[in-house]
Amino acid sequence: MTATTPGARQIWSAVLGELQLQVTRPSYETWLKGTVGIAQLDGEFVVGTPNAFVAEMLEQRMYTLISQTIERITKGPSDVRFQVFMDEEEEDAAELPEDTSTGTPSTSTPAPSLVAQSSSRLNPKYTFSRFIVGKSNELAHAAALAVADNPGVIYNPLVLYSDVGLGKTHLLHAIGERVSSNGMSLIYATTEEFTNDYIKAIREGKTEDFRLRYRNADVLLLDDIQFLIGKEQTQEGFFHTFNALHMSNRQIVITSDRPVSSLKTLEGRISSRLTGGLVVDIQSPDLETRLAILKAKAEQMRLNIDPTVLEMLGSRVHQNIRELEGSLNRLVAYADLTRRPIDADLVMQVAADTRDQEAAHQVSESAVLDGVSKYYQMDVAALKGRKRDRKTARARQVAMFLLREETNMGTTAIGRLLGGKDHSTVLHGCRTIENQQKVDDKLRLDILKIREFLTN
Repeated sequence: MTATTPGARQIWSAVLGELQLQVTRPSYETWLKGTVGIAQLDGEFVVGTPNAFVAEMLEQRMYTLISQTIERITKGPSDVRFQVFMDEEEEDAAELPEDTSTGTPSTSTPAPSLVAQSSSRLNPKYTFSRFIVGKSNELAHAAALAVADNPGVIYNPLVLYSDVGLGKTHLLHAIGERVSSNGMSLIYATTEEFTNDYIKAIREGKTEDFRLRYRNADVLLLDDIQFLIGKEQTQEGFFHTFNALHMSNRQIVITSDRPVSSLKTLEGRISSRLTGGLVVDIQSPDLETRLAILKAKAEQMRLNIDPTVLEMLGSRVHQNIRELEGSLNRLVAYADLTRRPIDADLVMQVAADTRDQEAAHQVSESAVLDGVSKYYQMDVAALKGRKRDRKTARARQVAMFLLREETNMGTTAIGRLLGGKDHSTVLHGCRTIENQQKVDDKLRLDILKIREFLTN
């Protein structure tokens, strides 16, 4: 057994947080998810992998990306070495089971097929109780819950679609967990696994085994149906599997990264079957939902983080939930590594250290003025003018604050833009907003919502 060092684990946790934003979800889930930081010694960082195949693939395909990310986090050059690693629990699990009839290790039990098992492949974290419901996903959540409680009765098939990282796979696993706990059989598979299993069955002359495996399940959960596009032979197998399950009132739940109508090259007869049930989309989470997700994630991690820090993070990361959680993981890892408190300054530093985020949050001065004017329902000309009523003065100070925070403008340039104010007036306005938002919940929410305009 190879021991790991706490520092290496923390560094690798931060590295994974960044890599999660830079690679596709299938790549992350396949090659990176099961890895662990083992040690950092003399300019070399050792990464543990679950098997030799993963080590080889990371070495060949992701070495440069991983090395650069480690160097960016550790602030120093580092070679990377991948090696197979198992902790004590995994080593115990790897021991051959004892044959109770002879007292000798058993070697006759065959390994289970990749998709010929049920709840063991489900992520135990992806349950209905851990799914944060908001306006963007409430219909999908309700439909998934209804299907889980009454499989094969309503909404069959159920198709959930969204951009990456918005929760469709979470709901798919939650359905699986619920039906499994109710004693029903299920098969969960990605479309890639379904394809590989089908091709292997044809090649080995075991198509009947394939048919029995998939068509005897009470529930079929199939992730990422879009990967059937262009695979005519697999589409044929899927079509007949779908028909057999549907005719016997077995539940089918499918996810996609786009609407069924956009799966242009998918066979028409398959598209027709999919649209015969319920098709539901999941939108990007609004600010309130993002804050609820961050709060729940912090509680799961047993962290006591200032709400203003979560609000700041939630206002800056809005594309998807995976990016949101990855940013929180990265923030926590940075705090552990640098022994600093998790505060607004650290959020700004972590955001600045991430090249993708840094590029994504560049906004123009006109965008800030438009966002402030729309939120406060006044003309941009009023912000640049000399009116000094309470509403206009407050909006102008918010504009000053956001121009300094979100653009590269200095106080003199901001003053010139807002009607010729001098830099001391701008500094006063920025400090006023900075101090008041710490005690004024409404002002803080106003700024968060305006920032949301800027990032959308």
